[in-house]
Amino acid sequence: MMKRRWITCVCAIVFGLLLPGAKAFAVEWDELSDAQRQVLSSYQAQWSGLSAQQQQRLASGAQRWSTMDPQARSAMQQRFNRWQSLSPERRAELSQRFDQFKNLSPEQQQKLRLRMQNFRKLPPEQQRHLRERFRALSPQQRAQALDRMKARSAPSAANQEHPAGP
Repeated sequence: MMKRRWITCVCAIVFGLLLPGAKAFAVEWDELSDAQRQVLSSYQAQWSGLSAQQQQRLASGAQRWSTMDPQARSAMQQRFNRWQSLSPERRAELSQRFDQFKNLSPEQQQKLRLRMQNFRKLPPEQQRHLRERFRALSPQQRAQALDRMKARSAPSAANQEHPAGP
């Protein structure tokens, strides 16, 4: 019993010492550049109440935003507005797909990017037709089609052992 109290006391002291250290990673409002403060002005009143992680993420985003050219800012704003207009369910679905994409190997990610580029090069009518055909499939047929696509994009064992030269 005495040993348990001693361990609890030591843990509380260590936790107490580490807790102020966690704030060391926080970004103080005055440490932000003028450009960052301008971008984040709507957060000023609540800044000290944000977690260190939130502060760092916002400061990093504000830094990127302040270095973008007007055309890139406009494109980013359009993407953000489109994201905000989606239903919470659709945003959750897209977030899940993004997580799945991030879990792919770099080679698989590149193949997927190339496929998307090729799809976007198709005429709009052909894109629409392919989307309709895919939507018309049953869930089982969709899964089979996706498995076939994965199998085609996966490097074969022979190619892995003896990669083709340039």
